[in-house]
Amino acid sequence: MRIVLKVGTSTLAHSTGMLNIRRVEELCRILSDLKNSGHEIILVSSGAIGMGVGKLSLKERPSDIPTKQAAAAVGQCELMYTYDKLFEEYHHTVAQLLLTGSDFRNDDRYHNFQNTMTRLLELGVLPIINENDTIATEEIKVGDNDTLSAMVAVSIKADILVLLSDIDGLYTADPHKDPDAQLIKEVREITPEILGLAGGEGSTLGTGGMKTKLNAASLCMESGCEMVIINGENPKLLYDLFEGKPVGTRFFAKG
Repeated sequence: MRIVLKVGTSTLAHSTGMLNIRRVEELCRILSDLKNSGHEIILVSSGAIGMGVGKLSLKERPSDIPTKQAAAAVGQCELMYTYDKLFEEYHHTVAQLLLTGSDFRNDDRYHNFQNTMTRLLELGVLPIINENDTIATEEIKVGDNDTLSAMVAVSIKADILVLLSDIDGLYTADPHKDPDAQLIKEVREITPEILGLAGGEGSTLGTGGMKTKLNAASLCMESGCEMVIINGENPKLLYDLFEGKPVGTRFFAKG
């Protein structure tokens, strides 16, 4: 199975912006184990700006573009160093790919990306993808890694996209505010009613929210790729998912 897994800043980092070491170590161990079992793993990882905020001891996520890009440049180094070190412990080689929206809109660059990804997977490499926040502007950026991960999944014909979030899945209401909110376990069509459940923004360190996840689901479903949202606080749920147990919210591919 070809799996694209997106991990958000809220999963990778504490609220301070500093790395959640225990969780990242567990995630890398489980992904290595899944890769050992024969799955192809592509990781789309947020966290560069969030980790840069912590590394630079900034009090909050910056709002101006130059500081965001500076934080991304600092944080991306630490992020990849951490992944390289942890995956190397399980004898897996990683590769870094930094993309912008224009890489998907330009035919030559898009085909180059597809060819590079195909060869990396043939070589047994675990690609790690992030948006190139150090140079991305409004005109060329994707804007969030939920959408980026869906675009990656569609472009490389992945079987499934897994979004690790700070929530168990899609609910009938905001579970942080409504104790009666119910988890929606299966979605077979993105209806206006489903879109109405999206709510607002995600964590203070991240850029996503349920709206971007539903947009990602729509992209995947239309292209024949399943998508699942599960809680990134417990990476062991990935074992349950690939053992066929019901976890999170599953969005079924059309056709």
